Amino acid sequence: MADYDVVIIGAGPGGYVAAIRAAQLGFNTAIIERDTVGGICLNWGCIPSKSLLRNAEVLNLIKDADEYGISFDNFRYDYSKAIDRSRQVVDRLTTGVQYLLRKNSVEHITGVATLIDPKTISVESPNGDSETVTSENIIIATGARQRDIPSMPIDHSVVMNSRDALELREVPEKIVVVGGGATGVEFSHVYQSYGSEVTIVELMDRLVPNEDEEISASLEKSFDDNGVKCLTGVSVNSITVSGASANVNITADGSETNLECDKVLVAVGVQGNSDNIGLENVGVTTDRGFIPVGENMETNVSGIYAIGDVTGRMLLAHVASAQAIVAVEYIAGMNPEQLDYSLMPRAIYCKPQVASFGLSEAQARDQGINIKVGKFPFSASGKAIALGETDGMVKLIVDEEIGEIIGAHMIGAEVTELLAELSITKMLEGTATEIGLLVHPHPTISEMLKEAALDTMGEAIHI
Repeated sequence: MADYDVVIIGAGPGGYVAAIRAAQLGFNTAIIERDTVGGICLNWGCIPSKSLLRNAEVLNLIKDADEYGISFDNFRYDYSKAIDRSRQVVDRLTTGVQYLLRKNSVEHITGVATLIDPKTISVESPNGDSETVTSENIIIATGARQRDIPSMPIDHSVVMNSRDALELREVPEKIVVVGGGATGVEFSHVYQSYGSEVTIVELMDRLVPNEDEEISASLEKSFDDNGVKCLTGVSVNSITVSGASANVNITADGSETNLECDKVLVAVGVQGNSDNIGLENVGVTTDRGFIPVGENMETNVSGIYAIGDVTGRMLLAHVASAQAIVAVEYIAGMNPEQLDYSLMPRAIYCKPQVASFGLSEAQARDQGINIKVGKFPFSASGKAIALGETDGMVKLIVDEEIGEIIGAHMIGAEVTELLAELSITKMLEGTATEIGLLVHPHPTISEMLKEAALDTMGEAIHI
């Protein structure tokens, strides 16, 4: 008889959620983690970066205090205190996860896990001791890490990855951010807020290239207006470090040029943590370092599942958590609802925020779908004007015939909080008509959803 019903390898947002759900369903459960519970998200990703972004928000509000009739002398700010605060937030949340595991009677095993056979795991503890645990079911939730790119060697001092940036206690005078995706634009906003001269270098022809083109253009304009230099359609040939500075050699419009800076943040390239965990011992297949899974997170080996970033499906914490529930409920024979990755919400927390799900306007047209597009600008929102946050828009893509929402794309203050209403409308098979009919409280940012929905029918009131 196996020691456990379910063992999870990795205690990030996928792993610890899987462990708690398994325990709720009555499984004898253990979770193995080599580091602190919470994974990259809680320790070195989502949570500490959002803490720094909150600091940037407060700092920018204070900088604009004159607009609100508030003035003061001797204005000072200390970036190292922002780092301290981010670590305090992390500690609070990881302590909370540890409590939840204890509360649900999940056995927490600290160490490095290696698969021996489909039901056996060897665990090497921090002191070098080894133990073997057996389980009827194994869930791999080992996450992902930044890929090593030969042209961009990271020395963790001058050339940094995102974890290094979260420990950096001094704001660089000049920084080049390689990568204009979510991580790149969020850190760019933080550094610009604290006075850095920031240059973003993005290989694709626009920032946040996975977002709707109109949203990308709006974000780039906002960044330009605030002094962040955005170089798109540009490749990085090499990074050379000399002392405490770096030279970034790039190719733009067919010509090479150099960017001199104090720090480089490399925010591109991710690989799954599928190596050195014994997959070859049990025959679990990988694809470019990620573990392919079926609809219920099953691998090609019976009794072994994979969830989260290591699957390569969508590298988002909330996706990992959703996959965790599916995997565990499938193990329990509950026939869980399958995940629709095309509708997974995406959120970027720079200023202005970016939030979306579903198809972009271009994707819908490329697929030959007859659509209607509704828009409403922040500049026409009473609440946004009162807040002094008039950059941005809400954009809805709906099926022309039935009004089904097939895409939502938003940029502006707190738009990440608007995704829930749209997501639940989609889940309940609602349409733009229902959103247009729903009476929203006034004045709120959420009213813009109603107006954008009405705009798809040519019935918007306030534009």
